[in-house]
Amino acid sequence: MTCRPAAWALPSGMTLNLPTPTHPLAIGTRGSPLALAQAYETRERLSAAFDLPLEAFSIVVIKTTGDKILDRPLKEIGGKGLFTREIEEDLLSGRIDIAVHSMKDMPTLQPKGLVLETYLPREDVRDAFISPRANGLDELAPGTKVGTSSLRRRAQLKLRRPDLEVVEFRGNVQTRLKKLEDGVAEATFLAMAGLNRMGMDDVPKTAIETDMMLPAVAQGAIGIERRIDDPRAAEMLEAIDDLATGQRLAAERAFLTALDGSCETPIAGLAQLHGGDLTLRGEVLRPDGSEAISDTATCPIADGAEAGKDMAHKMLKQAGPAFFDWR
Repeated sequence: MTCRPAAWALPSGMTLNLPTPTHPLAIGTRGSPLALAQAYETRERLSAAFDLPLEAFSIVVIKTTGDKILDRPLKEIGGKGLFTREIEEDLLSGRIDIAVHSMKDMPTLQPKGLVLETYLPREDVRDAFISPRANGLDELAPGTKVGTSSLRRRAQLKLRRPDLEVVEFRGNVQTRLKKLEDGVAEATFLAMAGLNRMGMDDVPKTAIETDMMLPAVAQGAIGIERRIDDPRAAEMLEAIDDLATGQRLAAERAFLTALDGSCETPIAGLAQLHGGDLTLRGEVLRPDGSEAISDTATCPIADGAEAGKDMAHKMLKQAGPAFFDWR
C-alpha cells in the first residue's frame, strides 16, 4: 500500500489534514464491549485506508442515558434516542469528530448539523437463540422463561410460542449472559453480529433463520455519524463506506420511517441484494404477538427507499387504525 502524505489535494482544491498521534481523530462510542469492538473496527479500517498508525485515532467512551438506566424497559424511558443523545451532543460540540453506532439503535432522523451516511460491511443479520440446555424454541417446555428487552423479539416469540413466559432482560451482552447463568431465564436472544464481532464462539447459540424470525431493521450494521460541516471527516469516511450496506439500509430505514418506528414498535425488516435487484421483507406485530402483518417486495436497487415507503403505507392501510392503538 502506498503511503500518503499528511495532506493532499481534494477534488475541490482544498487540502485534507490527516490526523496524527499528537492530534488524533476522536471516535465517540458507548462503552460496552460490543460498542468498543465496533469503534476498534472503525479505527482499524481508517488506519488501513490512510496508512496511519492506530495512535492517530483516539477512542472516546461516552455513557448514554440508555446505559445508565437498566432497571426499566426502554419504552418507559424514551426509546432509541437513549443510546445516541449524549454521543450526538458531544459530536455537535466538537468533543469528538465522528460517532460509531449500532444502526439498529439509531433513530430514523438525525439532529440538525449531523449526517449519517457511512456504513461498514454488514455482519450476520440473524438473531441467535441462547440457552445452556436447549438448541431452539421447539425444545422449550410450556411455561419456560425466556428473557429479552426487545419489543420486536418479544412479539415474535409470543406469536410463535404463546405458551412461553417472557421476562425483561436488559443490559449488554455480558450482563444478559450472566442473568442466564443465574437462572433469571432459561433462554434469551442476542444478535449473531455482536457475538461474531466479539469473537464469542464459546457461547451456546443457534442462529435463527430469517424466515423464522425476521431481524430488526439495520441489525448487524455499523453506522458512522459526522458533522455536516466537517470536510475532513467526510473525505475520510468515504474511503471506508460500504455501498451495498448503504443500499440495503436505505430501503429498511425508509420502511421504518414511514411506519414511524421506534423501540416502542415491534417492526422487523430486511433487505437483500440479488444482482441489480433488491428484495425487502417487512413485518409489523402487535406487542402481545396476537397478530402480525408481513410483506415482500422486489425492485431495482436504486428504488429501494421508495419500495420501503410503499411497503409501509400498504401495511398501514392493511392494518387499519385499530392495529396501532397500542402506539
